[in-house]
Amino acid sequence: MLSWLHRLVSKPPAPLKGVPKVRREKTYSAETGFVYQYFYMGYREAKRGEDEGYEHLFSVSSDRASRFTLRVFLSRRVLEQWKKTNDRKLIATEQYAVVKLSLFQAFDEGTDLGGENSEVVVRPEQLEEHVKTLDL
Repeated sequence: MLSWLHRLVSKPPAPLKGVPKVRREKTYSAETGFVYQYFYMGYREAKRGEDEGYEHLFSVSSDRASRFTLRVFLSRRVLEQWKKTNDRKLIATEQYAVVKLSLFQAFDEGTDLGGENSEVVVRPEQLEEHVKTLDL
């Protein structure tokens, strides 16, 4: 009932940055047997409670009939922790690579994606694992 009031007082989301000029749909075959089609939509600064960071948006389909937006949130706090431990900052392309590996991990884990599960939050241990995988 109060959803209309919430829409009146809440700000619209910030416009996306890094939007590709041409959207290229890619395919990922997950360990679960599902085949996902996805494309990158862009990123924007975002907050999750008190945590600030970057929200990367992907348009995803697992059945070619319907699509949903999957958000991958990379916290500044997590990035700062990694920077302190490793004495260097992850550059934007390295951050994007971590985001993509987090997306693939969500696909592989077979999580029921979409609806309420339309967000992946990169945890510190995941960041460390992905950085090792990328050999950074």
